[in-house]
Amino acid sequence: MAVSISRRSHSPKWVKDLQKKLPKLATSVIALLIFLLIWQILCFSPDAPLPSPTKVVSETWELIINPFFNNGGTDVGLFWQIFASLQRVAVGFTLAAIVGIAVGILIGSSALVYDAIDPIFQILRTVPPLAWLPISLAAFRNNEPSAIFVIFITAIWPIIINTAVGVQQVPQDYKNVSRVLKLSKVEYFFNILFPATVPYVFTGLRIGIGLSWLAIVAAEMLIGGVGIGFFIWDAWNSSMISEIILALIYVGIVGFLLDRLMAYIAKLVVPEENK
Repeated sequence: MAVSISRRSHSPKWVKDLQKKLPKLATSVIALLIFLLIWQILCFSPDAPLPSPTKVVSETWELIINPFFNNGGTDVGLFWQIFASLQRVAVGFTLAAIVGIAVGILIGSSALVYDAIDPIFQILRTVPPLAWLPISLAAFRNNEPSAIFVIFITAIWPIIINTAVGVQQVPQDYKNVSRVLKLSKVEYFFNILFPATVPYVFTGLRIGIGLSWLAIVAAEMLIGGVGIGFFIWDAWNSSMISEIILALIYVGIVGFLLDRLMAYIAKLVVPEENK
């Protein structure tokens, strides 16, 4: 008995974490099953406007089991549709992160500049993503850069604003220490300013990546080509409601994974005392 107790007390950390998460996981699974059951009951009738879960699976089974097919053009599996969308998001979001962090630090470092520019940013950030699409199409005259620009302009505002707020929240004691130590601007940036701002930066990045994914799905419905947004729009034009539902499930899963990925990176980068 003593040996058994000793072994239990020295369980691996991942086992203990799993044991803690099991009740929450079980609750989520039960809630999902109840949701599917209600959906199945409401849509079981042949006259129901939406397909039931079992009908969705049966009508999209080929897409589910074979997501990698590629027949050329837009006739490709869901993996390639999502992959094309993720490529656009990666480019647009990376550009937004680079520019947004740089601009946020610049305007956050000056109260006068921040007060002057903040109203403009507050107005522009409320413009819906698709409202930028005609402007980008007129400017670039090409679908691909236009879609990337929509992602960029959608994701950049929370990054700029959160970074600027983070710069403004640097404790005065830190600034005083930098003066006492006579740190250069480069040393102040890398040793004080940026580390203190990182938690705010990742808050903006996490919001930005979610908005990027929302924006590209909407933009692809209009620009066409390979992408999960165009797949949804094409399925609607073909009255394939089950395919739309399947695509929406995948969109939600990918969006969730992107958010979790950003949260995980933030956990690795942000110092414990700043969390």
